[in-house]
Amino acid sequence: MIAVERKTTETNIRVEMAIGSGQADVKTGVPFLDHMMTVLARYAGLDLTIVASGDLRHHLIEDVALTIGEALRRVLPSTCARYGERTVPMDDALVHVVLDAGGRPFYRGPLPSSLYDHWMRSFCDASKVTLHVRVLRGTDRHHVVEAAFKGLGFALRQALVDTGAVFSTKGAVALEND
Repeated sequence: MIAVERKTTETNIRVEMAIGSGQADVKTGVPFLDHMMTVLARYAGLDLTIVASGDLRHHLIEDVALTIGEALRRVLPSTCARYGERTVPMDDALVHVVLDAGGRPFYRGPLPSSLYDHWMRSFCDASKVTLHVRVLRGTDRHHVVEAAFKGLGFALRQALVDTGAVFSTKGAVALEND
């Protein structure tokens, strides 16, 4: 279990994370964010504890994404499977998610919610994950965003598997922590 804290004048975030069984204890004060973080943990197979407070929803959502991204970067096995993909239907929504945990941050969306589209981008920047989210169908924003988080979780579950092999012609990439 690793712990990452992010404290600014706007937010105070603490994330504990381990690759595990998908247990989550999330307290951000934003019910939909709590729900999405619980969904992410469950589908990714991450044990996740989040305690967060902040001044504005935007700052809180962004800083939770940055802190979770940093935590994920720290728990990624160097010999992880690296790639993951999932298409998730949820009522009217159909969302396709593809990721590469190879150390290059990139996000391509968008999601029909600027706050959660920004969550995805911030998460990618901090975790150094490449993430493509394609909304194939859906008019209910809640269903589309939730399908995206479920797809992200499933794709992470695939990518996080420790295979014992390095899937790169460059060999293992070593990242230094400051």
